[in-house]
Amino acid sequence: MSKYRMNEYTYNCPVELALNTIMGKWKVLILWQLNKGTKRYSELKKTLPNITDKMLAQQLKELEKDNFIVREVYPTVPPKVEYSLAELGVEIQPILKSMQQWGIKFRMKETDEELKR
Repeated sequence: MSKYRMNEYTYNCPVELALNTIMGKWKVLILWQLNKGTKRYSELKKTLPNITDKMLAQQLKELEKDNFIVREVYPTVPPKVEYSLAELGVEIQPILKSMQQWGIKFRMKETDEELKR
């Protein structure tokens, strides 16, 4: 069986590597929101009302470190910071779109099952 190494970690398969990279509820949702266009921190916060400031800041830092997003700081007072998708963030969008479509189908199936009861 092939092993997949990234940084100091070894993964048993590429799916494990991918999941570990975007693991957690918030990273995927942040990437989904940024697909709609460049956003400032406050705009992201509004689209994810249940996320804490600490968690949003942490997830943005990790996504930037892993090259999924780009953080651009403008030299203004007060500083203006914008987040947008990097190449990896763009590449993952078809997977997120498939997840969206599956979620819609799954919900419709669950609704049909509830109506049959």
